Amino acid sequence: MSASAQFGSTLTEVYSNAARRYDGMPAFFRKEKGGSLSHVTFEGLFERGLDLATALIAMGLEAREHVGLIADNRWEWILSDYGILLAGAADVPRGSDVTDPELLYILTHSDAKVVFVEGRTLLRRLLDLRPQLPHVQHIILMVSDGDPVDEGVHLLDDLLTQGAHLRASGDQSASDRMRAVKPSDLFTIIYTSGTTGTPKGVPLTHANMCSQIEHLPIALRPGDRALSILPIWHSYERVFEMLCISRGVSTHYTSLRALGEDLKSVRPTVMASAPRLWENLYLKILGSVKAAPKIRQTLFHLAYRTTRNVKRAERFFLGQQLDIHGRSVFESAFLAIKHSSAWFLSVLPAFLLDRLVLKKLRAIVGGEFRGTISGGGALQPHVDEFFNFIGIPVLEGYGMTETSPVLAVRTWDNLVIGTVGALYPHTQVRIVDLQTGAVLYPDTAHRGGGRGLRGEIHVKGPQVMSGYYKNPDATARVLSDGWMNTGDIGMVTFNDCLKILGRSKDTIVLLNGENIEPLPIEARLLESSYIDQCMVVGQDQKSLGVLIVPSLDHLRGAGVEAKSLAEISLSAKARQLVEEDIRNLINHSSGFKSFERITSFRLLAKTFDVGDEMTNTFKLKRHVITDRYAHLIDEMFHQA
Repeated sequence: MSASAQFGSTLTEVYSNAARRYDGMPAFFRKEKGGSLSHVTFEGLFERGLDLATALIAMGLEAREHVGLIADNRWEWILSDYGILLAGAADVPRGSDVTDPELLYILTHSDAKVVFVEGRTLLRRLLDLRPQLPHVQHIILMVSDGDPVDEGVHLLDDLLTQGAHLRASGDQSASDRMRAVKPSDLFTIIYTSGTTGTPKGVPLTHANMCSQIEHLPIALRPGDRALSILPIWHSYERVFEMLCISRGVSTHYTSLRALGEDLKSVRPTVMASAPRLWENLYLKILGSVKAAPKIRQTLFHLAYRTTRNVKRAERFFLGQQLDIHGRSVFESAFLAIKHSSAWFLSVLPAFLLDRLVLKKLRAIVGGEFRGTISGGGALQPHVDEFFNFIGIPVLEGYGMTETSPVLAVRTWDNLVIGTVGALYPHTQVRIVDLQTGAVLYPDTAHRGGGRGLRGEIHVKGPQVMSGYYKNPDATARVLSDGWMNTGDIGMVTFNDCLKILGRSKDTIVLLNGENIEPLPIEARLLESSYIDQCMVVGQDQKSLGVLIVPSLDHLRGAGVEAKSLAEISLSAKARQLVEEDIRNLINHSSGFKSFERITSFRLLAKTFDVGDEMTNTFKLKRHVITDRYAHLIDEMFHQA
């Protein structure tokens, strides 16, 4: 039996097959008000999904229409998703932190006639916007507090009851609609922020998502327990939950506040995560070590040093040590001797100290943890090594919403630290020269077929979208002959893994996975008379910083004594004036979210010049500026 036949060629088949295959097994857990746990089985979730789909069809929802789904992680979210998809429609998801302008734009642009909202707060906001949303016919409140609702507002529980009665009376509309779903039908439109601040709709088909399910290279198995902590409307968390459904993995919803407790009580075996989680845990562990007695500090450092020697040696002999240059026979022989010696000297103390020290660290994640798939940003190298060396496997992955999202991922059998792993099965990659457009990889004219050469990453595969929803101009900028320009810079290593080196496009991804468009922030900053030019930075950091070319004339006018930008860049008074303007311009009152605030900046001693740091149309060459001022960027975040 092929994988597609096993799991299904549409998500409706995936859901149906999971209900049949894992009948009686728990699918999703949730905490009740008293703290007790309740769960729904795979079959129970599917049956409730059919009830909801039946009620939605009776409400007037047509096949292939779009349904807004505005909510955060909760099991009612996945139930609503089941109902929408089993009714043959596509959902348009977004979290509760959506702004009113974004909500208005998304629901209008997506042509949503039915909208699910999580609770009363979102409901009130949507009702206030309703005069501007004449196409929205029905609003469904997912969590009711018992108070009456306005006309045109339905309660999720009432719809489930209505659907169950209809099905008991012989209504087969949902089953008929489900069977009519085609692989080419949309299952979702996910809106991502655009460079102008206008969100772009990413339409993904059942075939896109089922390709991810079918070709999953990571072994998830029935009975595994997963924690869900990332926003479920993000494509990354969503694909992970669908992978869990297809493999019979139970999912427990958690939060940052409850994570520590849930790691102990749930004892998860797998989870999807963002780099920020592991960085915070790393700092917490080091803080505990620093506060411990000297003997414990010594044991910890000795345990880590010896296990690092052993793991590095093992990875070298397994071909899993990062190789971006290609080693000669002599280099390989030298490294083989070096790692063999380190392994023999370290293996016994590493074995003993692992039981004494590192085993206790692994207990932090529950004691049965097989690994996490980290995505949404790059892991810091020292954090990456630390957890993989102490026995908490971090399988870093890479992708984007436009690719459903996974393009590459490490596996337990191919875990090359410093890379995002091998390409997802049936996925192709090209590395393209940023200046000439020439294909650097694959190209037999280059040594190693182009491995180790840096360029822009272009990909093709069954997970790639067909184009942005109702936005042909944006589509033309990223898609050509089925090849998706990711806007990321990277290389294929001599281990045949993908290594990400930076971004050629503007979007900044913080460690917590938040995607930020720098242009609106930069435009606001340029309103300061003290700032001539600027570039926001923060890729894979906790927060944003900014490189600033100060205005010599205006700062002189404010009383700063200086003859050049070099002198201005060293002036404490200039820094104070610029810092005050940054705080006044980028804040909540001016419409910026907390993660869009600037936490650090550096004044530069020269301008951005056309032909150097800028194009002929005065656009910033962000990769050039990032490389040129890498030392300032590192200093900025190290001290922030």
